[in-house]
Amino acid sequence: MGLSIVGLGLVALVAFLAGPVSHFVQIAGVFLTPNPTVLAAGQGPIYIQDTIHCEDVHYYRPANLLFTACEDDKSTRFSWFPPIGHFLPVTTQGSIHVVDPKTMKSTRLAFENFQGTFVTHGIDVIEDPEDSDAVYIYAVNHLPNPAYFEAGEPKDVPKAQSQIELFHHVLNSDSVRHVRSISHPLIKTPNDIYAVSPVSFYVTNDHFYREGPLRLFEAVWRSARWSNIISVQIADLASKDAPVEASVALTGLWNNNGLGHGRTDDEVVIASAMGGEIFLATRHESNHSLSIDTSIAFSSSLADNPSYYEDPYRTDSHDASGFLAAGISQAIRFLGNAKDPNAKDPIQVWYTTLNSHTGVWEKKVLFEDDGSRVRTASAAVLVPIEPKASERLAWLFVTGFMSESMVAVQVEL
Repeated sequence: MGLSIVGLGLVALVAFLAGPVSHFVQIAGVFLTPNPTVLAAGQGPIYIQDTIHCEDVHYYRPANLLFTACEDDKSTRFSWFPPIGHFLPVTTQGSIHVVDPKTMKSTRLAFENFQGTFVTHGIDVIEDPEDSDAVYIYAVNHLPNPAYFEAGEPKDVPKAQSQIELFHHVLNSDSVRHVRSISHPLIKTPNDIYAVSPVSFYVTNDHFYREGPLRLFEAVWRSARWSNIISVQIADLASKDAPVEASVALTGLWNNNGLGHGRTDDEVVIASAMGGEIFLATRHESNHSLSIDTSIAFSSSLADNPSYYEDPYRTDSHDASGFLAAGISQAIRFLGNAKDPNAKDPIQVWYTTLNSHTGVWEKKVLFEDDGSRVRTASAAVLVPIEPKASERLAWLFVTGFMSESMVAVQVEL
């Protein structure tokens, strides 16, 4: 069902007044006709079983494994998911999965010391600095707020009590241990996470307004640069009650959304979803702030969780290293599909590399679908394939917050 006709009309009117109209038309895919990528034999698609509604995925190169957080229950997204304005509370518990790109199999990790609701969104994975055979996993959790639902729904209390969960996982084990939950008044509408260390991370607030007409206005008004990125530090990892400090690391972006690790340890990749672009930023350890260095705009499609692919087989003549940005290519259609479990939302995965001779970012659509194979793509990563002759191939893994499974396809870079 999605938004009402009145709501859709309001979106169109605001978009027309917002300007430039051409940008909205382009990013919203008003006139776009999906052109599903044709795959040859052996190129897939391979559907990764037991990966329902996984919004984010990360490739952990040291172990050649992918990590993702999934919803598991197909009904959850259509009832409770604050990022798209669904507020019928649930008590379901999503899960964290490890995907082996060699076997194309997903392993659901059992939780240790963790009960209760877990509504998944963005994640990040970093090495345990004290154990190279283990990782820490940060994950957004959109909990219903008991102060709202159990207190007669007071007007000035938010419906969601979103927070960050920190987990620890020993590689190749079948479980993940909950370390602690992290909340702070500055973490309001968390979307994605960039982990610096087990005690330090960045998180995006993708909107200022949590719901209603102003949130809709914020989504389509190009000058509504009210979202921000928060820097968070934990005083003591050994204590679940240790103080949490937070500060605003960056503001002034329109609908900042996903975060990714870049080419260097201090480069942060930021996606502006409605802007259809990614920003390359530098993080400053002295004050935990971020500063924008450059931006890369795409000609269509929303830009969600970005990732960087470092080509391990690069040569002086061929370096396939580049950035990926996955998104919905017809956002205007999604407005009416958001509560329809059977709808199809077309997607595109963009891939951009820097031409070392011209200094120009060269972009192409690496994979496209009409929503039949992947719905609402929100993250994509590349896993390299050892080259034969001059061919440069990789497995592209694509997932979406309303896609019934993660999909792997073979692509040429």
